[in-house]
Amino acid sequence: MQLSEQELVRRDAKMKLEELGINPYPSEPFDVNVSTKEILENYERRKIDYKNISIAGRIMSRRIMGSASFAELQDSTGRIQIYIRRDDICPNEDKTLYNTVFKKLLDIGDIIGIKGYVFTTQTGETSIHVTSLKVLSKSLKPLPVVKETEDESGNVVKHHAFSDPEMRYRQRYVDLIVNEEIKETFIKRTKLVNSMRDYLNEKGYLEVETPILQPLYGGAAAKPFKTHHNTLDMTLYLRIANELYLKRLIVGGFDGVYEFSKDFRNEGMSRFHNPEFTQVELYVAYKDYNWMMDLVEEMIEKVALDLHGTTEVQVGNNILDFKRPWKRYTMFEAIEHFTGIDISAMDESDLRKTAKELNVPVDNTMGKGKLIDEIFGEKCEGQLIQPTFITDYPIEMSPLAKKHRDKDGLVERFEAIANGKEICNSFSELNDPIDQRQRFQEQLELGKRGDEEAMTLDEDFLRALEYGMPPTAGLGIGIDRLSMIMTNSNSIQDVLFFPQMKPENKPKVASAADFIKIGIREELIPIIQKLGFTTINQLKEANVNKLFNDVCGMRKKMKLDIKNPDLEEVKKWIEG
Repeated sequence: MQLSEQELVRRDAKMKLEELGINPYPSEPFDVNVSTKEILENYERRKIDYKNISIAGRIMSRRIMGSASFAELQDSTGRIQIYIRRDDICPNEDKTLYNTVFKKLLDIGDIIGIKGYVFTTQTGETSIHVTSLKVLSKSLKPLPVVKETEDESGNVVKHHAFSDPEMRYRQRYVDLIVNEEIKETFIKRTKLVNSMRDYLNEKGYLEVETPILQPLYGGAAAKPFKTHHNTLDMTLYLRIANELYLKRLIVGGFDGVYEFSKDFRNEGMSRFHNPEFTQVELYVAYKDYNWMMDLVEEMIEKVALDLHGTTEVQVGNNILDFKRPWKRYTMFEAIEHFTGIDISAMDESDLRKTAKELNVPVDNTMGKGKLIDEIFGEKCEGQLIQPTFITDYPIEMSPLAKKHRDKDGLVERFEAIANGKEICNSFSELNDPIDQRQRFQEQLELGKRGDEEAMTLDEDFLRALEYGMPPTAGLGIGIDRLSMIMTNSNSIQDVLFFPQMKPENKPKVASAADFIKIGIREELIPIIQKLGFTTINQLKEANVNKLFNDVCGMRKKMKLDIKNPDLEEVKKWIEG
């Protein structure tokens, strides 16, 4: 493993701490009795006198000034300045804790515990005067140093920010440390789920759990992940939805059940799709999709108010208003509104022709329902910015929904769309076992035509329906999509702590021969490696003047009896 100069220095500091009898990773707990946020909110405003405080956090900056120093400490709630005097933390003759440990062996990123009292500096900054200090965790990798300045307009400008999306998603732990605003996104996501859970619990519905590993996948049109159970010697699937199991519970006598579930779909990835995602599904007996529309409006309005204190939410350049009532279109009305074409009476052949005329991509595996879905998705969905219900879908698109009570060929289904994307899906649930069997068989025929998302036929679910399921309204809300809207996030990866990523492409570590090949003298290679250059690309991206100065400085530091390179020689390494 190649280590950079800073990593080597930090490992050396760890060893020196141990030599001084200080465990860099102590086992005993460190009692914390206050948070940064509490101090900053209460000390000046509420005049709370914090005299004997104990707090822990990560060192984010330091200003060492002889026998006294300032540093910035970050805990889970924010940052605060701390003031450290040598004679306060080292009251006896031994000043090692300050002179050696704090000044020389601690680094930005290290976690410490401190005790002391709160005061206000001459510049008016609320700070902690440290009276004791303990090392809690030595950081062996340097954090990205993000510096902030103000431009002429007073706007905060970040320099050397940890902003590359791939790095942020792979190393979310670093992202959370250095980009404090990221935490707020995930706090809001949790508040969103809690708001919905509180709403559903107040309604008296029961939160349940259903299997993730299923012998048959169902409840949605999607391609599953497949695995194998060794003991049972059988194929199992990661669930694509929990719908069919929740309906079994309605058959069993529960009047209202819901589940916040992790579901998995073996499909493409984009800024709106992750193969592992979260949704809440709700099923309520003796209700229909019209009733469920009212519930969705009420619940999402509550979520907006709980998170923002208003129904208006900023999303990109748009302000979405979740105040009830929302606009409603039937699917055919929406397509006619945005394309000028009435497709309600078209057969599969006419739909395929219309799709091609509208430049909507289609293929021969698509049946009538899929063609209508593609036309709607391409021509309508992206234009629905304000929260809108799309209702009354063609029967071919909805194998699990009840036939419309008044409109032939349609089902009682709605989707809610906001900011151009679906956020929920709902039916008056099909509870006729004969009709359901026929719909499943039609799905099997689509599968034979090559539709990988067609549903399977679930005999046990059909058996459950044959015992009798009451009229039921069902709902699924995508938590990730809704979180994107409620936190003004541009990508689904921004609202997932650890989104799925392709394997990390680790660069090939350069050998001595690789360095020699670009013109570096063999005796200079240890210096290049000591400076942390492990690949040729890293070297090529270096600043010529800085690299020249660093090489000469490191040669002197390592006390090597070799000739320094000149500036032209270093320039050839980078440009050659």
